[in-house]
Amino acid sequence: MSRMSTEQPVVAEAHTAGGPATLPRLDEPAPAFEGLSTHGPVKLSDYLGRWLVFSAHPADFTPVCASELVAFARRASEFTALNCALLALSVDSVYSHLAWRESIRQKFGVVIEYPILEDVTMDIARRYGMVQTKAGHSSTVRALFVIDDRGVLRAMMLYPNTTGRSVEEVLRLVQALQVGDRLHAVTPEGWKPGQHVIDVPPDTVAAAEISHDASYGCVDWYYWTKPAAEA
Repeated sequence: MSRMSTEQPVVAEAHTAGGPATLPRLDEPAPAFEGLSTHGPVKLSDYLGRWLVFSAHPADFTPVCASELVAFARRASEFTALNCALLALSVDSVYSHLAWRESIRQKFGVVIEYPILEDVTMDIARRYGMVQTKAGHSSTVRALFVIDDRGVLRAMMLYPNTTGRSVEEVLRLVQALQVGDRLHAVTPEGWKPGQHVIDVPPDTVAAAEISHDASYGCVDWYYWTKPAAEA
């Protein structure tokens, strides 16, 4: 599960513009992108060496998405502590993004410090499989992707327009992925930092017998826990 620091960063080639809107695959290089943002030009390779939470929105000045931008901004320092950057995307222009950002500052008292990327042509949305209707309507652009520090796609979430994402869950997800990499382990349902993790299940008879004979943390041969502090 872990990735050695000697490995070279990997970034996927861009999909052909206008091609089929298929979802990218987990544990493969995330589709490359570049464009204009509220912080100037942005491209995926800018984030190599850091984790990235890349969240997409169907349009500016939408209430559910505004609540998410605010929530991410309020928890931004916690993501920074995990060496994880935040990047939002909306199909509107960067000028609309700037106006939306100012509206949020005035009405919610929150400054969106992370970039909001424009995707007027919906090219990036298509590369990431976010356009799921034949009409190609932007209302389907409601996705979130977690990309690791090597540019590999590690997790993705798809949400309807009616339901806000949980920033707490996204933060927990990044923490779980990072501790899993560090400890060569997996995390159980609802895992939170400080709780026990689970050893990767054995895939040979010899490994299964070793796990089964262990008393500490062994529920069964395939379910063997250990403290998260163990390396």
